[in-house]
Amino acid sequence: PGGVMASNTSTLPITGLATAYERQENFIGLHFFSPVDRMPLVEIIKGKHTSDETLARAYDFVKQIGKTPIVVNDSRGFYTSRVFGTFTREGAAMLAEGVDAATIENAALQAGMPVGPLAVMDEVAMSLTLSVRKQAAADLAAEGKPLPHHPAWAVLEKMVADLGRPGRAGGGGFYDYPPGEPKTLWPDLAKHYPPSGKAVPFDDLKERFLFVQAIEAVRCIEEGVLASARDANVGSILGVGYPRWTGGTVQYINAYGLPRFVERATVLAERYGSRFAPPPLLQEKAAANERFE
Repeated sequence: PGGVMASNTSTLPITGLATAYERQENFIGLHFFSPVDRMPLVEIIKGKHTSDETLARAYDFVKQIGKTPIVVNDSRGFYTSRVFGTFTREGAAMLAEGVDAATIENAALQAGMPVGPLAVMDEVAMSLTLSVRKQAAADLAAEGKPLPHHPAWAVLEKMVADLGRPGRAGGGGFYDYPPGEPKTLWPDLAKHYPPSGKAVPFDDLKERFLFVQAIEAVRCIEEGVLASARDANVGSILGVGYPRWTGGTVQYINAYGLPRFVERATVLAERYGSRFAPPPLLQEKAAANERFE
C-alpha cells in the first residue's frame, strides 16, 4: 500500500496500462533511454488518473538517481518516441524514393544526428517497430480511427517479411555485421531499392530530418502532450539525439524564424508529403510572429 507502479514502456499509453492496477492514481510512466548508464534523460508520463503526489514522487526519484526529468502527458509514443519515430521513418521513406542508402546516412550525420536512421532501425529491430505499428493500428481501429499512411511501412515490411532481414539481432538488416569487423551497408540493398537517378538536393535531405522532428514536437504541444518548449528542447537533445547546435526541436524553429520555417515546411510538404505540412498552431504563431516559449 502506498507504493508506486511505474512502466518503462516507450510506446503504450500509460492510462491503458493502468487499468490492470487496482490503484490507478499510483501508476505512472518512467521512460528510461538505452543505454541507461549513459543516457541522462527520463521521460515521466502522467496518465489520466495519475495523482499529483505520484507525479511528485516520481520526479523526486528521477532527480535522486541523477537523471534529468521531463514531464509529459499521456499519448501513444508520448513525446520522445513520437519524435524519434519520425526520424527513422524519414530515412526509410528516402530509401523508397530511390535515395542512395549511404547518402541517407551521411545526410543525417551532417545534419547533426549521432547515428543514421537506417543504422538505428537495425539496432531497434524492424520486427519490433512493425509490432508497435500493428498494436497502434488495432487500438486506433477500436476507436474508429485509421493509422496514418507512411511510405516507410512498406520498406520495413519488405525487409522483414520478404527479405528476412529484421535488423542486427536477426542477423542483418540494412547493414551486414561480419564477426569482428565493422558493420557495412548490405550490398544487395541497392538491388531492392535502386537509386532513382533523380537529383535530390542534399540540403533537402538534411532539413527533412530536422523539420519532420520539429513539426512533430509542435503537434505534441498542440495536443497538450507537452506543456513547455523547455521540455521539448531538453527531451529532444538528451533523449533523442537531436543536434545540440539547434538548441532542441522547438528552439530550432525559433532560431529559423517562424514565418520562414512555415514557408520552407510548405515547400517540403509539396515535394515530399503532407507530414511536413505546418500544423495550425505553428501557422498561427508564424502569422503573429510569436516565438515558442
